[in-house]
Amino acid sequence: MTHTPHQDQPSPDEHFFEELERRRTSALVQCDLAVIEELHAPDYELVTPGGRVFTRAEYIAAIAREPFYVAWEISLLRVRVVGGMAALRYKAKLGFPSGREVLVWHTDTYEQRAGRWQAVWSQATELRPSAQPP
Repeated sequence: MTHTPHQDQPSPDEHFFEELERRRTSALVQCDLAVIEELHAPDYELVTPGGRVFTRAEYIAAIAREPFYVAWEISLLRVRVVGGMAALRYKAKLGFPSGREVLVWHTDTYEQRAGRWQAVWSQATELRPSAQPP
């Protein structure tokens, strides 16, 4: 654990962020807009595997219109925490309503704001079959 420079309390550990990320991704799959709004900072941005950038407002609007994901499986999660910022990187299998599944490296950055942790940036990079281990 690392300590924030302005506080005596230790930063949350890897388990805290794994649970937070599972809560966030579950809300995305379940279209739980209240949790989605709570866990995404006002200046949040998502960069998709195709290179499209969604602002928080665009992302939430897309999720509210129709299901965006049908599954989000997390594996090999790693976390780095420094002060009021955390970076998470993991492999994920994303399922979409079309039936398409995509294996990605997913990276999220979280910041602690007003005493709570919120996602600020997310980026997914698709793993092509040739890039996956046998």
